[in-house]
Amino acid sequence: MNKARGKTNPSCGQRRAPIAEAMRRYAADGAAPYHTPGHKQGLGAHPLLSALITEEGLREDVSLMEELDDLHAPHASIAEAEHLAAELYGADAAYFMINGTTGAIHAMLMAALVPGDTVLVPRNAHRSVTGALVLAGARPVYLAPEVDARLGIAMGVAPETVRHAIERHPKARAVLLVNPTYYGVTTDLAAIADIAHAHDMALLVDEAHGPHLRFSEALPAQAIEAGADMAAQSTHKILGAMTQGSLLLARGSRVAPERVRQASSLLQSTSPNQLLLASIDIARLQMAECGKARVGAAVRLAEHLRSAINEIDGLWCFGRAYLEAKGRYDLDVTKLTVNVAGLGLTGVEAGSILRHQYKIECELSDARNVLFILSYADGEREAKKLLRALCALAAHRKEAHAIPAPPPLPAIPAQAMAPRTAFFAQKEAVPFLAAKGRTAAEQVMFYPPGIPVLVPGDVVDEASLCYIAAGKQLGLNVSGAEDAALERLLVVQE
Repeated sequence: MNKARGKTNPSCGQRRAPIAEAMRRYAADGAAPYHTPGHKQGLGAHPLLSALITEEGLREDVSLMEELDDLHAPHASIAEAEHLAAELYGADAAYFMINGTTGAIHAMLMAALVPGDTVLVPRNAHRSVTGALVLAGARPVYLAPEVDARLGIAMGVAPETVRHAIERHPKARAVLLVNPTYYGVTTDLAAIADIAHAHDMALLVDEAHGPHLRFSEALPAQAIEAGADMAAQSTHKILGAMTQGSLLLARGSRVAPERVRQASSLLQSTSPNQLLLASIDIARLQMAECGKARVGAAVRLAEHLRSAINEIDGLWCFGRAYLEAKGRYDLDVTKLTVNVAGLGLTGVEAGSILRHQYKIECELSDARNVLFILSYADGEREAKKLLRALCALAAHRKEAHAIPAPPPLPAIPAQAMAPRTAFFAQKEAVPFLAAKGRTAAEQVMFYPPGIPVLVPGDVVDEASLCYIAAGKQLGLNVSGAEDAALERLLVVQE
């Protein structure tokens, strides 16, 4: 299933962390800080802040000094760090993002599209994609992902689905995909890249959950290797950067580099946090030093844990053998999706029990599953702790009662207008059920995973309302709606 990997042997420069080195040089110089930030390198920091960040971290929390660099026009340490990241990931260019992969996705779409462009988008895309459509003024054509009824989750978008959509919309400028999904499932990205490029369309990938794929032959190929033109990765989600630290990778000439830099500059702070930037650089350094060994160990640990979980009565953790169907090409095995329906529990109930009785926090819980992520940081101790908790969860569930089947994922609603048009339209709040037939003016989703059920511009239909109501009844966390209780929905004023 995996394409051959490109060169991953690090150059000598990969053993450096240019941004961290530049910060340390300034802090060591001893210049009196008559500049921002206001805590003056920790001099005025509250003890709580000092405890959180450490004395050295506060001394290096500075920006725009001559030793440092400018994120918006990098020419020194940031430029060197971005070059090293591109080299390590086999990309032509890498852009450091300090407002997460949400910001990377926004920049990616704004760089690749202009207002009025059509883009093919999977309906199970993260809420950040909707935000990017609003910012870019692009019009989406939604693609239906394959849905697994047993798990109750969306999988990948099949290549034939993309091909048929392109036949209907030959003037689309780009295809955007989520790969891997939150649950680790990938589609045949190389085949889709060939389809898109044959029609002169860019392939853009939300690869938030795939920054580690490059470092193990046992994992799916990363998007850039599979032929994507751009890929947004969450360096903080799976690797060792601080939260909000992400990378935007680019390859080829379909999206102009100057457009990417302009878009990312427009969307990012003019006072970027050097600690965040340094953490992205250091996460790259760590992967260059020991990425293959540590990610490889996580893969082996996850596969062992998956086998052990599947020996527990009432639990099921799917693996590669379950992927023989459309839209399921490969699996990031470090994602452990544990189906708890056999215990007579919803995923929400199981997640709550694990958190409060066994001190295990999952990545997400849904109607039937709990998701656990094993990263390069986990070892035998962490795996054994999780396994003991799951064994205890199953053992204390004496009687397994049938749980209600989760409602089927609703079909893609009709579009009344583009997301940007609906976002800026006059709005009004109406009772939840009275929204049927109206045009949605807000996103409604369950978070995590943050996949919208309704986006601005959708025609609110009965299937979507029923799905939202069922999710709320299951205890899923509603996000995006102005009224979190969902007594009212925002719609476009008529």
